Amino acid sequence: MIKSLLPLTVTALLLAGCVSAPEVRAPARQPAPVERTAASFPPRPAPAPIRGLDGVIGKDANAIKRLFGEPRLDVVEVYGRKLQFVGKPCILDAFLYPERKGGREVVTYVDARRSDGAAVDRAACIEALQRR
Repeated sequence: MIKSLLPLTVTALLLAGCVSAPEVRAPARQPAPVERTAASFPPRPAPAPIRGLDGVIGKDANAIKRLFGEPRLDVVEVYGRKLQFVGKPCILDAFLYPERKGGREVVTYVDARRSDGAAVDRAACIEALQRR
């Protein structure tokens, strides 16, 4: 019986030599916590006025109504307001948002288009609506 176990034992030893030892890894180190402080960013500079829009951007609703008359639409939204003025040459949407929390609403953006939806130069639309 020992003679029959000998080939099995030799085969087992040979196979055992082929198996490598498990790799030993050092425990993963946690990086030291980084203290984060509030970044102090410089105040955002006001955007450069776009020629032709400077008479509208930054104005409140009353000033815009004095320029263009009563709006066709006056849509009050959750955080702002949209006034729409219509003339033969174009449709102008003026978007008003508070200057700061609790501040007065002023025009921050305007969009202009023709009645068929094609884009129009915003400054040209403002000028055309003021002339009527």
